[in-house]
Amino acid sequence: MSQLETFYNVMRRQGITRRSFLKYCSLTAAALGLGPAFAPRIAHAMETKERTPVLWLHGLECTCCSESFIRSAHPLVKDVVLSMISLDYDDTLMASAGHQAEAILEETIQKYKGKYILAVEGNPPLNEDGMFCIVGGKPFLDQLKHAAKDAAAIIAWGSCASWGCVQAAKPNPTQAVPIHKVIKDKPIIKVPGCPPIAEVMTGVITYMLTFGRVPELDRQGRPKMFYSQRIHDKCYRRPHFDAGQFVEQWDDEGARKGYCLYKVGCKGPTTYNACSTVRWNEGTSFPIQAGHGCIGCSEDGFWDKGSFYDRLTDIKQFGIEKNADEIGMTVAGGVGAAIAAHAAASAVKRAQHKGEQE
Repeated sequence: MSQLETFYNVMRRQGITRRSFLKYCSLTAAALGLGPAFAPRIAHAMETKERTPVLWLHGLECTCCSESFIRSAHPLVKDVVLSMISLDYDDTLMASAGHQAEAILEETIQKYKGKYILAVEGNPPLNEDGMFCIVGGKPFLDQLKHAAKDAAAIIAWGSCASWGCVQAAKPNPTQAVPIHKVIKDKPIIKVPGCPPIAEVMTGVITYMLTFGRVPELDRQGRPKMFYSQRIHDKCYRRPHFDAGQFVEQWDDEGARKGYCLYKVGCKGPTTYNACSTVRWNEGTSFPIQAGHGCIGCSEDGFWDKGSFYDRLTDIKQFGIEKNADEIGMTVAGGVGAAIAAHAAASAVKRAQHKGEQE
């Protein structure tokens, strides 16, 4: 295995100009939510740092995270895989197989101890000593522990690796667990979702390779740059929620008018993700925009919380969202009752402004 090149060297060899390279750095800074001042720092890192070796393991999962990752547009996944990182092992994407593939895994671990990033898709089953998931003739549980021992950091792709997901659903016969239940001595960046948004995945890798550190995480271990706001906060249907305008039944008049999907089970008010801002398919849409409520797939335990179409009745949040069920009734019941149960800041400000004019 030869010495790793820098990201910039690879881009120049591909015929990319200096101007295009700097434009790429500016776009990357914007995609990560950083100011224009960070573009030169990104450029410097790309020019001086070697590409980082990445090992990508697969446990119990459906490969939807990989399917999402290879469809990233900002930055293009080909730029991430072929230029920014050295994807040395991924048994789903790599051409090698069998003993040759396992030899590459071991070679990278030994040569880059303490320097490589371990990306994990899926989770390990603990029952029967891990025999419910076998990779290379050995339990995935053993492979995970071995690869994690000398990793610089670990990325938990998707809700399977982050929370356990459907494999850990009750009664969980294989005793599938999220990776933080097995690996407890390494920094773990959780990127939940079923699957995560492609640009969120590449954005996390870009940040780590640029700044050489783990991004700022919330108390559950998720990158704040993508998981600091609820889908509800930036949802384009939010004005209908505030106005008490809801879809009551599928394909009713409210559905045709694009009203809020809260009453038909949308979990946007309790789900932290970037779906309503970054969106999917190169920013084209997201489930709520397509007419289906959020199922909360980036939240721990979403698979065991009943029907995806049951409305939330115990939203533990501030103001009007404390009991959103009352909004529709109070709007129908009269203006006075609506203001009492639906104390939105915007409505209060309008009332105060009207009072001052009178």
